[in-house]
Amino acid sequence: MARGLTKDGVEALHTALARHVERGDMPGIVALVACGDDVHVEAVGHRDFGDTEPIGRDAIFRIASITKPIAGAAAMLLIEDGAMALDDPVERWLPELAEPRVLRTLESDLDDTVPAERPITVEDVLSFHLGWGSVMAPPDRYPIQRAESELGLRTFTPPWPPSDLTPDAWIAGFASLPLLHQPGAGWRYTGGAQVAGVLIERVAGAPIADVLRERVFEPLGMVDTAFYVPAEKLDRFTTQYAPDDETGELRVLDRPDGWWSAPPKMPDAAGWLVSTVDDVWAFASMLAADGGDLLSPESVRLMLIDRMTAEERAENEVFVGDHSGWGLMMSVPAGDGSTGVPGGFGWEGGTGTSWRTDPAVGLTGILLTQRAVTSPQPPEVVTDFWAAAYAAIDP
Repeated sequence: MARGLTKDGVEALHTALARHVERGDMPGIVALVACGDDVHVEAVGHRDFGDTEPIGRDAIFRIASITKPIAGAAAMLLIEDGAMALDDPVERWLPELAEPRVLRTLESDLDDTVPAERPITVEDVLSFHLGWGSVMAPPDRYPIQRAESELGLRTFTPPWPPSDLTPDAWIAGFASLPLLHQPGAGWRYTGGAQVAGVLIERVAGAPIADVLRERVFEPLGMVDTAFYVPAEKLDRFTTQYAPDDETGELRVLDRPDGWWSAPPKMPDAAGWLVSTVDDVWAFASMLAADGGDLLSPESVRLMLIDRMTAEERAENEVFVGDHSGWGLMMSVPAGDGSTGVPGGFGWEGGTGTSWRTDPAVGLTGILLTQRAVTSPQPPEVVTDFWAAAYAAIDP
């Protein structure tokens, strides 16, 4: 018998989420839990603290890093087309990266480099092994951090406010810097996604917004997912908040008519998409169905292979936790079989979003909030959501 959701479990989920809205942690939440044929959606609170209308299931959120696996699916479609392959050097489409240099040490000046030992491949970019990403140090401690900041690349910081660079200008600036380590020699979070966005554009010969719309959003019926919210949909767009660094009090980060109300110069594949719970569900359902009518089962299999070594995972537990690894542009179950909650594949977003599909129990959960995450530890609303979601499964 197929598993589903219990009535008591669904009620407990509502209580768990409503508590965070009632005490003012955030103005509203939209969440989805699905198991078997049961799909339950919660819409609690409002789009803004000053709003009086209940938030709707169709509310539009900034999904931040859930953008990454969506862009990853577009990359796999190009691979299926034969337009590129995982082992292809990216210099074919990104000639700016044809002769990368590598810092001798993280502390080195920018001219203290060695040649890259091999080319950067498509797989390096999609699996975050290209040699660039997070630096676990205070801002501007190292020369490379200062240089990156001066170029406005936003690879070490959240992507907002939006970059003033075009994709071509961005990749030129990126290529002017040395890599942090040799291609393939380690895993670093998020930088690969921005390179992937430019790569997708170059391979497809079209803007990434058009590629995603034509190849992913329209086939899946993701009618509200894009890099910005058009004027006719702003009445469904949520206000984004972030805790003040000193007081912890919520402040407005972005209003509906703010940064996301116009097409960005740099459509950032690392974290700039907006979406709804039903659109994210359409994408998650496709992957859960081995690609459905969009991707081949082989493409899904390749996306979900854990490409982190045990050492890389241990060094990056702040990003992937103690039971997840990294596939192509998304979190996947750890290759060593470690388990935990949430399990399965998916990813989180720094704007307060979370998605996982756990095939082991047939569960998909999607949580969309308006409170930005400012700590490596999952916020309480996220842990409460996942605890309630798993508890809601009919045993």
